[in-house]
Amino acid sequence: MTRHEAKRLPRQTGRAGWNAILPPQTPLPVLDHDLTADITIVGGGFAGLSTARRLLQLDPSLKVVLLEAGRFAEGSAGRNSGFMIDLPHDLASDNYAGDALEADRKAIALNRKAIAFATEVAAECDLPQDIFDPCGKFNAAATRKGDAHNRAFAEHLAKLGEPHTLYDQQQMHEITGSPHYTSGLYAPGTVMIQPAAYVRALSARLARQIDAFENSPVTRFEKQGAGWVVRTDKAQVSTGRIILANNGHLESFGFYQRQLMHICLYASISAPLSKAQIDTLGGQSRWSVTPANPMGTSVRRVSGSYGDRILIRTGSSFHPTIETSQMRLRNAGWVHNRKFTERFPHLPDVKMEHRWAGMLCLSRNGSAAFGEIEDGVFSACCQNGLGIARGTLQGMGVAELVLQRGSEIADHFLAQPDPPRLPPEPFASLGINSYLIWKEWRSGKE
Repeated sequence: MTRHEAKRLPRQTGRAGWNAILPPQTPLPVLDHDLTADITIVGGGFAGLSTARRLLQLDPSLKVVLLEAGRFAEGSAGRNSGFMIDLPHDLASDNYAGDALEADRKAIALNRKAIAFATEVAAECDLPQDIFDPCGKFNAAATRKGDAHNRAFAEHLAKLGEPHTLYDQQQMHEITGSPHYTSGLYAPGTVMIQPAAYVRALSARLARQIDAFENSPVTRFEKQGAGWVVRTDKAQVSTGRIILANNGHLESFGFYQRQLMHICLYASISAPLSKAQIDTLGGQSRWSVTPANPMGTSVRRVSGSYGDRILIRTGSSFHPTIETSQMRLRNAGWVHNRKFTERFPHLPDVKMEHRWAGMLCLSRNGSAAFGEIEDGVFSACCQNGLGIARGTLQGMGVAELVLQRGSEIADHFLAQPDPPRLPPEPFASLGINSYLIWKEWRSGKE
């Protein structure tokens, strides 16, 4: 009998700040009774939720079960920094540009399909602008090298025919209230999302159409006749097909062994700014910057019913165990405090209210873990650090693969080469963590 047992279950470090600043969420049920389904989805993040929605669009008669290991919006999706990016965003490059114009044009077109899909979700769920904001973003520089990266990326965007605007130091100061940035490259296509609120809204909406369960981690699944049985601690689902939308935890079930890199990123979000602090800060009430060097510091100022706050995201580490530690989170928090002070020296009394860690899944060659990986078992995983756009896109694509045997989106991911294997331990951890430390040091003030 074919059987896949989870070697580990998802564990989070720190409460997801985006979720913590929202009002208490209405719980969805725990799977505590046996069910049957046409398709069972494992994972309730951007990929899993998008898969469920796309399946219903293609065939509303399907019986779909979705199993999330923890609370919806408390997992990796709710720990995302909220950038749904349409443009090339190669984290291994110096300035995000890809290697080939035609490949970048295709990637942009696909990313915009994901954005259009998410825009429909926002309209259906009646999400306000402070949750789903098609406002664009800045690549912000703080050094001459960063300025050069921005100019190089601007040249690349010009060749692609993509709109963009370069801003000088004074303009960036007027927008952000920070004297730190020496230039900015604005591109209008990014949508800024409050990720936990988006996940909450979509999961609640889907729960009226499918059987959606939280706090129901899958412990194993096994072949039974022509279908499969998916088991949790309390119950089981007899299902025709399984879609694994659990990103790095795909490896926990024995797939893509030693082919996936589990990278942790760290973030902090401030307490709500007081009126005096807002007046001192100045600038616009909402803006978002990614660093001109991809390994630098992302910053967002957000405002809404959850207050006027500032988010800092920087720091990364490799963990083949798919979890980090409280000590690493604490150390990252010290770095966040320093980065905040560098950017906002005029706000010495602002405190960080929530800190958290979130796991990414990457491959060495940027390929996804996508497709039918066993008879009746499909994967929509390994989003390579682009969780919202790529997760949404993979969810759409895997639904189309399952029901239509292919599509433009599915064919794009199926055409990618397999993720190459990683070196054995401890060489992988030593090498990758050393590389991350060097890249972050090299990013400097960015």
